[in-house]
Amino acid sequence: MSILGNILWFICGGLLSGLSWIVAGCLWCISIIGIPIGLQCFKFAGLAFFPFGKEVVYGGGTISFLANIIWLIVSGIPMAVGNALVGLICCITIIGIPFGKQFFKIAKLSLMPFGAEVI
Repeated sequence: MSILGNILWFICGGLLSGLSWIVAGCLWCISIIGIPIGLQCFKFAGLAFFPFGKEVVYGGGTISFLANIIWLIVSGIPMAVGNALVGLICCITIIGIPFGKQFFKIAKLSLMPFGAEVI
């Protein structure tokens, strides 16, 4: 069932969601200091392309916390707001609720991506 969900997701919004993570990763990789943050963005692009059947586990330490603060100020808030709005739009219909839940999962990840692992 997750394969069907991932296929529909990719066609109906996952492509744009994953591309936003790739664009953010490319922008972060412009500077040498931002390369670790950009690489983390590339890892989460895979989740944004195909989120069904995957879970996000949050953890981390001091370095993850500092990276999350920098990320939140520069890139996190616009990505989280965008994903949350699309999630709300998807939840208007009963059929769109599973897609809305995936957008909410990605919106939460957009706020604090560092120290998180995709399982």
